[in-house]
Amino acid sequence: MRLLLDTHVLLWALTEPRRLSRKSRSAIENRRNHLFVSSASAWEIATKIRLGRLPRAEALARSLPEYVDELGASSLPIGLDHGLLAGALEADHADPFDRVLAAQASLEDLKIVTSDPAFEQLGATTYW
Repeated sequence: MRLLLDTHVLLWALTEPRRLSRKSRSAIENRRNHLFVSSASAWEIATKIRLGRLPRAEALARSLPEYVDELGASSLPIGLDHGLLAGALEADHADPFDRVLAAQASLEDLKIVTSDPAFEQLGATTYW
């Protein structure tokens, strides 16, 4: 299975795995699955740290590439095609991070591991 981790799922997988559903935790731990972490998640984490919304995540952010590697995940850069689709999605959802993740999932044939129902309105296939 090809899975894109939503930002909150990435954070929970690294710091509070008990918050994940059993199904999601099992999928993340299964090395036969291909896990992806979007550049949008790094952008979102850094933004929330700057805004004071993730005050204890600075050390995690500094070592994010190593943590992503430990999860066995690959980084997924934001390409022009992702940006164009994210901006064109018709759904009335303003969160730019979610829009990019939904576009990446669509174009790269990925399921988004998330507990956030907003992704369904963006047309993404979710996994929880």
